[in-house]
Amino acid sequence: MDNTGIERHGTTRRYSDVVTHGNTVYLVEVPQTLTADIAAQTREVLESIDRLLAKAKSDKSRLLMATIYLSDMRDYAAMNEVWDAWVPEGTAPVRACVEAKLANPGYRVEMLVTAAR
Repeated sequence: MDNTGIERHGTTRRYSDVVTHGNTVYLVEVPQTLTADIAAQTREVLESIDRLLAKAKSDKSRLLMATIYLSDMRDYAAMNEVWDAWVPEGTAPVRACVEAKLANPGYRVEMLVTAAR
């Protein structure tokens, strides 16, 4: 199998924390504090995304696409408040936000992002 140009970081049997291919970065993040409210979980996920993007030689101003999964759409406004404060003005990626049953019942949010290096 030829994996030319593909880099994986934080790889386990099931997933990688970050995968890059050429100048594109892919990652998914979930919260660590399962008892936190949506604002705290969103901040936690975005802080982790910042760290992982930095490791991949990118940053949030280079986001291309984001998919946000919420366990309850009633959390949409509170999540957006944190998101809007985090995304630099004029750099918002294309984005979708959907309600989904997440893998852990403590997760209120999960985010998938794609960024350029």
